[in-house]
Formats: sequence, C-alpha cells, structure tokens
Amino acid sequence: MKTIYESNSAEETRALGKRMGEEAQAGDVIALTGDLGVGKTVFTKGIAEGLGVKEPVSSPTFTILQEYRSGRMPLYHFDVYRIGDPEEMDEVGFDDYIYGDGLCLIEWAELISDLMPEHYRQITIEKDLTRGFDYRRIIVEDK
Repeated sequence: MKTIYESNSAEETRALGKRMGEEAQAGDVIALTGDLGVGKTVFTKGIAEGLGVKEPVSSPTFTILQEYRSGRMPLYHFDVYRIGDPEEMDEVGFDDYIYGDGLCLIEWAELISDLMPEHYRQITIEKDLTRGFDYRRIIVEDK
C-alpha cells in the first residue's frame, strides 16, 4: 500500500512524523530516503516526539547511530550516508537493532538495501520547487 502526503512547512512534516511515532510498534523499521536537505531530520524529530523522546534529536551523520531511550520504546536512528561498505553495519550490531525491541529509523537506507529486513516501511521525502520552497511530497509505502 502506498500513501502520499503533502506538506507545506517543516511543522507539517514534523507533525506527520509525530503521528507515525505515536502509532509505531516495537520492532518497526522505517527506511527514510530523500535528497540532502529535504527534511529527513525534521521528520525524525517528529517521530521521536511521537514516541515521547525527551532528549534533543540530531542526525547521527558522523556516528552512524544515535540511540534514544527516554520514550515509550527505544528509537534507534541510523544515518548510513557515509558508510563505505554495507558490511560496516555488522560492526555496529545492525541486526540486533533491526530485530530488537525498539523502532529503527534508517536515513539513506537505499545504501544498505541488501541488509533491510523482509518487511519495513519506506518513507521518501521529495521537494517540488514549482510548488514552493517549503513544499514536500512524502510517500509512505509498506514493503
């Protein structure tokens, strides 16, 4: 099933993420894709808010993984943009997180597509500058 949402501001993008965070279940995996600067981190902050995460959320670009445990379940936030080889994910114990007790959110998941579990939610965020600078198309698809 594929659903398309339209957002006209960072606040709307964050609110959609919050709603998804409120609905998330332990063991869910979200693959978050989109170009640099489309709002992946804004969306992730919304998910964290929906989970009740208290600490500030930032992109784990240089650490690959940020763990947030102050919400109703753990949020494991991966950013795999800088990995050179998908095998690097073994070093961080990727499978333990994917099949663990929290919500895994993976930015740039297309770079590790071979490592993704059988079922996950693909969220793609796209800009369309003809619709305005802040406009985003958010495509949600269960795989």
